Amino acid sequence: MHNKEMYTLGNREILTIPKTAFLCSRQIPASVVLKCYYWAIAQRDKGNCVISGFQSKIEKDVFHFLLQGTQPIILALARGMKKRFEPELTKALLENRILIISPFQPEIIRPTTETAEKRNHMMLELSDEAVFGFISKGGSLERLFTECAAGRKITIL
Repeated sequence: MHNKEMYTLGNREILTIPKTAFLCSRQIPASVVLKCYYWAIAQRDKGNCVISGFQSKIEKDVFHFLLQGTQPIILALARGMKKRFEPELTKALLENRILIISPFQPEIIRPTTETAEKRNHMMLELSDEAVFGFISKGGSLERLFTECAAGRKITIL
């Protein structure tokens, strides 16, 4: 990962297993919402590890579905490591089934477009394949898809 430091909290062993990155644009057609939900439930039921920023509304919903399972999850932050976590995140940490990662110093306390882009690149570097729930035309995910699509297994729901 470009020899950058990566801050972690949780089960680092999760980095050694196959991972699927999940990314989705903020603006998403209603027809794609259920596809994302069904995909998340299928990943949970199969026990597949998903890495995501879980930042957009749909990504947060996917995270909610994944947390209901027992499979490993990686949460990639577009900011420095948080000091406090939501109860469901704390529970997953205690169950040793989540890894929270960030390429940013703890002093960076707010996600920006730039930190989200860096985080997304890191997620793709760490993952074995990528699933895009939806890619808005002209958005940052479209650029990321164009840059990273070659030689990698990518699915668009």
